[in-house]
Amino acid sequence: MKKSEIKFVVELDDENIPERIMWDADEKEQKGPSETKSISLSLWDHDNKNTMRIDLWSKDMPVDQMKHFYIDCLGGLAQSVLNATGDEYMNQEISQLCDKLVEHVKNEG
Repeated sequence: MKKSEIKFVVELDDENIPERIMWDADEKEQKGPSETKSISLSLWDHDNKNTMRIDLWSKDMPVDQMKHFYIDCLGGLAQSVLNATGDEYMNQEISQLCDKLVEHVKNEG
């Protein structure tokens, strides 16, 4: 059986706030660790039938980029739910929410 590893390394300041987030993966195009400003990881706990989440962002990540990141995450979920389940209604509803959020962010700045 083939295995693939994904690794995250988080450097914390004295108050345990992420200063730097690095990631690497066996199947990543560019070899070696890469820096990122944010990660959002969701895991399904099939025993308890709930989702476990890890959301981290570095303290120097601008708020506007955080908002775009989460809109992109939602858009990715819209496509994932369509691919995984074929549920076009859920895909469209999530996509419409993303469109509304993009407009909201545009109107803020």
